[in-house]
Amino acid sequence: MTNRVTHPQVTLVGAGPGDPDLLTLKALKALQSASVILVDDLVSDAIVALAHPAARVIWVGKRGGCRSTPQAFIHKLMIQAALDGERVVRLKGGDPLIFGRGGEEVDHLRAAGIEVEIINGVTSALAGMASIQTALTHRDHAQGVIFITGHRQKEGLGTPWAELAHTAHQAQLTLVIYMGLAQVTHIQSQLLMGLPAQTPVALLQDISLPQQRQALTTLGDLAQCVSLQGFASPTVMVVGQVVAGMQALGIFADMPKSSAMNQP
Repeated sequence: MTNRVTHPQVTLVGAGPGDPDLLTLKALKALQSASVILVDDLVSDAIVALAHPAARVIWVGKRGGCRSTPQAFIHKLMIQAALDGERVVRLKGGDPLIFGRGGEEVDHLRAAGIEVEIINGVTSALAGMASIQTALTHRDHAQGVIFITGHRQKEGLGTPWAELAHTAHQAQLTLVIYMGLAQVTHIQSQLLMGLPAQTPVALLQDISLPQQRQALTTLGDLAQCVSLQGFASPTVMVVGQVVAGMQALGIFADMPKSSAMNQP
């Protein structure tokens, strides 16, 4: 195993959506030199297997609706391991700074005098759209993209979905919604206040993994599609005209089109 560090440091590494081939070379090097790795629940076993055989792997899963490791305990583990001279990697699904609490962890580590390095990863929406050969910002259909979480903080204000939908419609923006399945009925009803019911929606589950599945529906049929097709976390919802042509490519051939998609 590599020598211990001379000053406390933690590296936040983005593991991407699950396919080991989507890791960056820098992420792989960090994994193979780490002596302690704190792993998120959504990181695939195939990626963890790339770590140094002598590394101590600590699973600190956090997933909505399931029993999770308290964030304060994760902070404590990272800080203690770094102060003990370990080469610490915090391995996070997707990208550490997109809905991964990376900002909170950086703040706590810096406050404890710990040096932080961040290695970006491929966030799931980018990998998912690449897998269905679709651009989030195809210039014929979208002038920009908004990444937003459907998970509402208990103490926070709710997302103004209706206003967001109106802006997306007026400005031709693609909406990418992470962690939205638990609130899909509410999100759908609110988005319909600013977007047409015929607005195409792509559902992408287990992105980049062998079991990846996808469906094409419309905003008007979104909640029904989620229920009938049995979509579960982790699923990304992509709302906008950029996904309108995907049925023609046959990528969604195994999924029934919604009634709204059959309309001229």
